[in-house]
Amino acid sequence: MARFDRVIRGGMIVDGSRLPRFRGDIGIKDGKIAEIGQIGAGEADETIDAGGLIVAPGFVDLHTHYDAQLFWDPYCTLSSWHGITSVVIGNCGFGFAPVRPTERDRAMLTMTRVEAIPMASMKAGMPWNWVTFPDFLDSVEAAPKAVNILPYMPISPLLIWVMGFEAAKAGKLPTPEQHAEIRRLLHEAMDAGACGWSAQRMLPTGPAAVQRDHDGSAMPTDVMHDETCRELARVLAERNDGFMQMLLVSGDNAHDQAFYEEVATISGRPVIMNVVQAFDHKPHIHRRVLDWLRSCRERGIRVVGQGLTTDAGFTFTFEDWNLFDDSQVWCDATTGTREERLAKLSDPARRAALRDNLPITATGPLPQIAIIGPKLDKNKKWLDYTLAHAGEKMGKHPVDVMLDMAVEEDLKTEFFAAPPNGRIDYLKELVDDPYVLFGVSDGGAHTKFLTAGRYPTETLCKVVREHKMLSLEDVHWRLSALPAEVAGFRGRGVLKKGAPADIVIYDFDGLRVMPDEIVHDLPGGEWRRVQRAQGYKYVLVNGEVTIRNDRPTNTHSGRLLRHGGA
Repeated sequence: MARFDRVIRGGMIVDGSRLPRFRGDIGIKDGKIAEIGQIGAGEADETIDAGGLIVAPGFVDLHTHYDAQLFWDPYCTLSSWHGITSVVIGNCGFGFAPVRPTERDRAMLTMTRVEAIPMASMKAGMPWNWVTFPDFLDSVEAAPKAVNILPYMPISPLLIWVMGFEAAKAGKLPTPEQHAEIRRLLHEAMDAGACGWSAQRMLPTGPAAVQRDHDGSAMPTDVMHDETCRELARVLAERNDGFMQMLLVSGDNAHDQAFYEEVATISGRPVIMNVVQAFDHKPHIHRRVLDWLRSCRERGIRVVGQGLTTDAGFTFTFEDWNLFDDSQVWCDATTGTREERLAKLSDPARRAALRDNLPITATGPLPQIAIIGPKLDKNKKWLDYTLAHAGEKMGKHPVDVMLDMAVEEDLKTEFFAAPPNGRIDYLKELVDDPYVLFGVSDGGAHTKFLTAGRYPTETLCKVVREHKMLSLEDVHWRLSALPAEVAGFRGRGVLKKGAPADIVIYDFDGLRVMPDEIVHDLPGGEWRRVQRAQGYKYVLVNGEVTIRNDRPTNTHSGRLLRHGGA
């Protein structure tokens, strides 16, 4: 009988610990790394030739919304295509448990806007064979998985469950009895395997209100009382376990920063602050956030920032666009049925307010948005023009250029909004902070206009290979070991004896992000935008080959990581 199930032979091992790379072999037995070094021939049932390739720990994606998609897509794509072997679900306080059967449609309706997941796909693809959060975890565990899943307890459904929908949406202060029940349910969720809790803490309106409910109203956690957060933090303190993820637009606010520090201090546990992003037109924001995060480390306060490190951009139409919600007049104009939106966007009485209140979110200045998919022949001449340039030629305001064309083309006109990180020197400022986490893939969300799940491949190609901002040793620590440690993954993120064999084997020089595609592979007849990868020769999850030569093997060796471990 062979000593190993498989041996990875002759690769350049970058083990994720920041130790120098070395050439060697890895022996795998029963899903774990059993030996590293020199392994003799004939000692394995299968040998993987890694000569000329990089062998590294699988990547860990801390910010996804695969809570629905995992039930119809065991590979949680795009993430797994780009070497990600473990993901965290339940981010931003959004999720599907606990949810009473009578409230399932409303829970899905919320996600159609706040995370832009198609309703038809959720209705056709989710089994809904749960009510409570422990039941939900049982359903996730039973589902086929080609990646590992680590769960947060999302706080929005928890508030609705305890307080009722109207009270939670109104931001009422829970009674002492309700706070006690909220605490009990968080304990119950963590007993079942949740690794902490998450919440979006935007303001109900204004520049920070960028992610809203389907009708434009605030999410329950946006209006949640600070005292409820303190109660949730105290649960982690009592358990001396778990972590928190909270989403703000930038964290560049003294009140928000003080509250992050307070919650981290009460709990004694890590807080993952989302999101650190470098706006090309206002770099003072990310610089102040980086200074604050550095100050937290120096004072021993466990706040870690997650950076938006991809420049994937947003390709969108007004059929389902939701990321102008930081402007109330734009939010009002882009909510409602298709017919209602067409009427509002074409209404001359609204145009002055829309022109005067340009959105200021991660999309950057609105006039720089490009027209990339005009549908009518008469509009094809404006292909690849920015709204500003087209407006100069037409004698129109950029807003009128955009909305006139969108309405004329039945909301099907495609636009491209550049993301942060257009300036490489500003991205480097994020990269140069050794504790800023890479990512914010939003995997499973914004399916029709965002492909940020490409970020690991993009990081290796752009940050390491092209611009040489980091060594391979440093980048694999940042992509695997650091997020695994911060978020409570037990034993993952580093290649060492006894660790689960989550491994990527790739061609460093041949690695690339493939062009944008539209694929019709969602349940309910829906479509999405994707970008695949090239150069991943093998991806292993718990010792089994899930991807070979960039293609899935239909091997479902992923696990639900209750309490951070298998």
